[in-house]
Amino acid sequence: MARLGSANCPVAYQGLKITTSLSSVSMIFSEGNNSSQKHLYVYDKAVTDFVWWDRQKRHANYMISMLKENSIATLVESIPFDSRHEINTGVEAYSVYENKGITFNVMDYRDPETGKLHRFVTTLPMTINPGTIAMLYFKRWTIEKIFNNTKSNFKETKAWSSNTRSLEDQMRLTAMSYNLMRVFEEISKTQQPELIHPSDKKYSEALEIRQQQAQKRDRFVNPLFFQARISRISSYTIRAVQNAIITGMSLQCFMSSLVARLVSRPQLIGEH
Repeated sequence: MARLGSANCPVAYQGLKITTSLSSVSMIFSEGNNSSQKHLYVYDKAVTDFVWWDRQKRHANYMISMLKENSIATLVESIPFDSRHEINTGVEAYSVYENKGITFNVMDYRDPETGKLHRFVTTLPMTINPGTIAMLYFKRWTIEKIFNNTKSNFKETKAWSSNTRSLEDQMRLTAMSYNLMRVFEEISKTQQPELIHPSDKKYSEALEIRQQQAQKRDRFVNPLFFQARISRISSYTIRAVQNAIITGMSLQCFMSSLVARLVSRPQLIGEH
């Protein structure tokens, strides 16, 4: 894949500069003068531990979870937020609570599609939109798509060794392979903006069905679900990379094969 051209293959791949952009969510991890890496943990409600959360918060590691039904806490104050902003769709309340001297934020979110009330607890700064907290929790299973790729496509189902160094090397190489596949697939999507990946079309059509069903009940799907997402890397992309390496296919021909997989955008009724 080192070759950059081929007389028999049209150039579909245009050189792009790959940069890393930080969203408003990830920017919170760089607040203040401390530039060291910080973490955001998204857990189910089975691991709610206020003392441990408070200790992590002092190290700038933040938490999001579901509040247990039997949790005991005292309301301290309400947190103002822009209820008209699309990102806060479904948010009914955002407040500071206290338990044994430890403070944390609680956000009440009612799913506009189902009407079900969810109560989220977090140690994130008050400056973060409460709607972002709900979306981060609902998107926590995105990581499972990566695990599915590594197990099903990369066949990484067993540890190489019981040695710690070997395990670290295995994880690094697996992550590098995944990131390489992801870069190829995401760049291929940018070559013809009017087209989309088959998996994105399938997702959009499924969302449209949910939207139509919700509208029959005078409800709607949260518009944030219609925004860009990280999907599972397609098996076709992974096989294409493998074949390109084996056959020595040029980068242009390889990218052309990925672009050829793109399809027309579905005609949707539209979001709420």
